[in-house]
Amino acid sequence: MASFFSRLFGGGSRQEPDAAPADSASLQEQDMTIRARPMKEGGQFRLAGVIEKTVDGTLRTRSFIRADVFTSETDAADAALRKGQQIIKEQGRLLFADAEDNRAV
Repeated sequence: MASFFSRLFGGGSRQEPDAAPADSASLQEQDMTIRARPMKEGGQFRLAGVIEKTVDGTLRTRSFIRADVFTSETDAADAALRKGQQIIKEQGRLLFADAEDNRAV
């Protein structure tokens, strides 16, 4: 009964949080994998992705989110793959030189 009242008066709104973006495309660059993960925001998609590399048997991940938004998920994924390539070209081996398993770039 309490849940009925809390929903009636706005306390029980059960909106699911946005699900983690699914990989929509991937690309091998050097010894790393770039995965596009466009994030849906309203009617648009924000450029986002991850760069992964296995170092000493441990999968390390570098995530990136940029301000660019696109009307199409495919366009956002393509841009994320290009951005991942750019990050790798700029940072190279230093991208995974620290001991962090996961961090944003």
